This record gives sequence, C-alpha cells and structure tokens, in this order.
Amino acid sequence: GQWQLALFLLILMPGAKASPNQITYNAAISACERGNQWQLALNLLSLMPDEDVVPDKITYNAAISACEKGGQWQLALDLLSLMPCAGVYPNEITYNTAINSCKTAGQWQLALSLVSLMPGARLLPDEITYHIAISACEKGGQWELALNLLSSMADAQLVPNKITCGAAISAFDKGGQWQLALGLLSLMPHARALPDEITYNAIISACGRGGKWQVA
Repeated sequence: GQWQLALFLLILMPGAKASPNQITYNAAISACERGNQWQLALNLLSLMPDEDVVPDKITYNAAISACEKGGQWQLALDLLSLMPCAGVYPNEITYNTAINSCKTAGQWQLALSLVSLMPGARLLPDEITYHIAISACEKGGQWELALNLLSSMADAQLVPNKITCGAAISAFDKGGQWQLALGLLSLMPHARALPDEITYNAIISACGRGGKWQVA
C-alpha cells in the first residue's frame, strides 16, 4: 500500500543525507491516514520534534482524521486540544473531523459541545458541521436538538441538503414526531433537496409510530 511506501522512503532519507521536513512528514502521515494506520500516524507525529520539524495544521488534520477513521475519538479530541499549545489553530476541517469522530462513537453530547466551541475559535459551523451534528442527534435519539440545529442552520442562511434532511426526519421518526417529519418533507423541494427512498421510509415509519397510517 501507499503508506508502506511512504514509511519506507522516510526511513531511507537519512541514508541519502536528506532530512525529512514538514512536507515529508505531512505526506507520510496522510498516507497512514488513508491506509487506516492511526497508530503509525501518531508515531510519526511524535517523532517530528526529534527531527526539529514543527507540525502544522495539515499535520494535525491528517492525524485527527486517522484517529477518526480508527474509531479513536478520545485521541482525536486530545489532538484537537493540543493544537493551540503547539501554536497551531484548528479550522473547520479539524472541527468537522473531530465532531464526526464523536458522532460515530455515539458521543452526541461531545459532538454538540464541539459545535458550540467553534465561534470561540473564530470559526463558523458550515453545512458539513450541521449535517454531522444532526446525524449525531439522530443516533442519540435527540429530536429536539436536531430541530434546534435545523433552526440554527436557517439563522446562518445555510440550506440543508437531502442527507441532512433525512437525518433530521429519522430523528423525528425515532422521537415519534410525525408532524415535524411531514413538515420537513414538505419543505425539502424548496431547499432543492429531493427526498429519496431512505427519507420516505423514515416518513412512513414516523407516521406508523404516530398511528397515522392513513397519511403514510
């Protein structure tokens, strides 16, 4: 795989009297991230100070993404918290990756906490942020919070896409809120988000839970 080749070349560099630099390490860590090798990605990150190489935003984003792919949400959050101490400040990609890591692990409270921290870091949640957060609420059975996030999207003049609407409708379904599910369904064409089979399945399920089989 590409990550083995990247590590092999990194090992060969000193013998060729070439010193690895930031670009070299970033490429190797990114290769490990793509190869689902989170342990190796973190090992490379820890080696950088020994080579007098300073990690940058790209380095941390790749390492956090490697942790996210490996299901290591705690490590992803640790790296995020360490960034300012290293003089590196996260961007939207950093936060979205960390939020997604929490979502995948079922940590919806932490996911929403990270969203709330973004303005303090002079970052605005984007469509991807809201989609991940609403999906986290759906997984956690938090339909009220999913509704609040949809409202926040509208306030920020962000338009939810089909997947985001589907996640919200699924959250409403799990919460027995068939009226909200139908209401969002009716709004989807205005947002140019055409419902798909998954969306309609969630709507039918919501109506079924609410005893509204006639509507379904």
